[in-house]
Amino acid sequence: MRFSLYTELQNPPGKPHARTYGELLEAIEQADRLGYHNFSLVEHPWYEQFSISANPLATFSAAAQRTRQIRFRTALHTLPLHNPLRLAGEIAVADILTGGRLEVGLGRGHAWLYPPGQVPVAASAGRFAEGVEVLLRAWTEDHFSFAGEHFQFRDVSVVPKPLQRPHPPIVTGGGSDRSQRQAGERGWSLMIGPFTRVELIPERLAAYREACAHYGHPPDAIVVRTVYLDHDAERAAADAREPLVRFLRWQAAPVAALPPRDELLAANWLQYASNAHAEYMTTATFEQALADGVAYVGTPAQVAAQIAAAWGPLDIDELSIIAHFGGLPHWQVLKTQELFAQEVVPLLAERGLATAADR
Repeated sequence: MRFSLYTELQNPPGKPHARTYGELLEAIEQADRLGYHNFSLVEHPWYEQFSISANPLATFSAAAQRTRQIRFRTALHTLPLHNPLRLAGEIAVADILTGGRLEVGLGRGHAWLYPPGQVPVAASAGRFAEGVEVLLRAWTEDHFSFAGEHFQFRDVSVVPKPLQRPHPPIVTGGGSDRSQRQAGERGWSLMIGPFTRVELIPERLAAYREACAHYGHPPDAIVVRTVYLDHDAERAAADAREPLVRFLRWQAAPVAALPPRDELLAANWLQYASNAHAEYMTTATFEQALADGVAYVGTPAQVAAQIAAAWGPLDIDELSIIAHFGGLPHWQVLKTQELFAQEVVPLLAERGLATAADR
């Protein structure tokens, strides 16, 4: 099992954005020193409490100049909102500037991004499918033409090409049967988000691994969970209680901007049409989040035991932890990152779930 970090880069109202980015870069530098495998950052503009990560590729290019080994992953680019020809070049530049340490997450994103993105939600699936084809051709062909419903290009060439050939590794989200099948068919990694109910994950992993086996690809399954650590269990709970609840509430902040329900249903976006996401985020308590396996809060020994029990039997390939959430003070973010790397990972290694090289 590899271990990595993920953040949506929530920003408390009133906190200077430059300060948040300065702290983020410091956290990435620490993660590199501690041996984490990857740092993932969502692409999400426009809604401050949810995220101020409008340009993860720029963030990664800056962080790469301060680090040596850690890899970087966008989780995920909202591909239908992009001109894929332009995005192909931007990703290639970032791959070069990070020294080939980039991984590319591709997905349809959140439905509330479409109205300000000036793209009809009904076009999301078609633009995603065409966008993937354009990206792959742009990275692997010197010249090509493309004639689709949403994009048309004639005899174009995208430069530069990525440093990693034929292109950086690709990751997609695991929120639907379609995405799981596509990941397995194409040999992409599958990322299962931080609020996916634990009881749903074995079925999703099985479907993904079955598709990988059928098409001859090795599976690579990534699960995201929130973690807070302290050597004192009571203090850990006291410190994490309010930030974790804020994390949940801020996740629902953009819900008012969702497209109308009939448009969501027509686009087969049932998780948004049903309002299940918002209902959980606006009502879940601290205790419920812990009971549901959404978050792990406690001492390194307690959290290691919970992780081993939950994810060891499922044989996941990577656990990506969220240490930055809900306006948690920066020093507490760094503390959790350090305790996880220095104390939780060795405890998991004793259980046969990790080695030092797996970070």
